Amino acid sequence: MIETVKMETEEKMAKSISSLRSEYGAIRAGRANPSILDRINVEYYGTPTPLNQLSNISSPDPRMLVIQPFDASSIGDIERAILKSDLGLNPTNDGKIIRLVFPQLTEERRKDLSKLVKKYGEECKIAIRNIRRQSNDELKKAEKESLITEDELRNGQGEIQKLTDDYSKKVDEIIEEKIAEIMEV
Repeated sequence: MIETVKMETEEKMAKSISSLRSEYGAIRAGRANPSILDRINVEYYGTPTPLNQLSNISSPDPRMLVIQPFDASSIGDIERAILKSDLGLNPTNDGKIIRLVFPQLTEERRKDLSKLVKKYGEECKIAIRNIRRQSNDELKKAEKESLITEDELRNGQGEIQKLTDDYSKKVDEIIEEKIAEIMEV
């Protein structure tokens, strides 16, 4: 019983970390990262299609992304989708490929992004603490129903707390990495 709860708890906490990493992937940190475009959908023959399914995206240098559509006729649609997005980038196209040049981040923008990174990190920690609470409630319920003993309850809660501490520490490390990435010039 306790092992099952512990495994479910760890799985949920790992998903929270994974979600945090994908959120951070969408934050523009001054260098070009193809994952920034993951959330962009292009209206392609009347169907919203993810940009990365319509084109090859590469980063020839740290401040530029090159988008090479599989179908050259979709360049206009891709350009419109990028302009509509909240990325604040101006695409330039030569008829075959689209270039996205990433401007240098200002100090103020870096600080704003750092605050955003911390906010997402704190939301992830809250999610982890909520998972801990749910798991502890599950263990208490099992103890009330005499499925586990009081000692097993305490041991289980201790293991859940250790998981919570480990994952909170991981979140802190991820936050520090992302802030360092944003702040580097």
